[in-house]
Amino acid sequence: MNQKNPVPKYKKEIVQGLINLIKNNKTVLIASIKDIPASQFQEISKKLRGKTIIKVPKKNLIFKALDSSGSEEIKKLKEYIKDNIAVLFSNLDPFDLASELIENKRPAKAKAGQEAPQDIEIPAGPTDLMPGPAISELGAFGIKIQIENGKINIKEPKIIVKQNEKISEKAADIMNKLDIKPFNMGFIPLTAFDTKDV
Repeated sequence: MNQKNPVPKYKKEIVQGLINLIKNNKTVLIASIKDIPASQFQEISKKLRGKTIIKVPKKNLIFKALDSSGSEEIKKLKEYIKDNIAVLFSNLDPFDLASELIENKRPAKAKAGQEAPQDIEIPAGPTDLMPGPAISELGAFGIKIQIENGKINIKEPKIIVKQNEKISEKAADIMNKLDIKPFNMGFIPLTAFDTKDV
């Protein structure tokens, strides 16, 4: 006999909690939280406290809650629920909540393996880098330099990673040394549902 395992009580409680949040809030918003550092996640959560409840539920539990919410329309949110997402419940208007998330994005450093969001350029001008290993590191990217007042000065701007290319470890290293932060990290709104106006 193949008996199905009963659903653990704590999972039922999580699903019921999510159903209540869907029913008692105007807006249900799905946002991507991919690559967000934990410290920034906490910072954004703190800023939204009192306006929004943020949950990072397991995919199967939010699916179950959407299916059991009694709304056919809201089930369409399922196609946006992938890995690394947060579900936000709020009485703010969906557009207001989305713009609040966009405003809370922060510049972030590049890591090797990430895709460049746009062409990444090393600008011309003075740097705080001392001559030494940095000279050959910059030279490897064809960056023209001169030494001024004991520091490296970049003579002309140079694109070191093209848009959508993967960032190499060396490129990430140079950017970090020059304090270039090419990413804007934060919650990225994917879709929202207005439970009151459907």
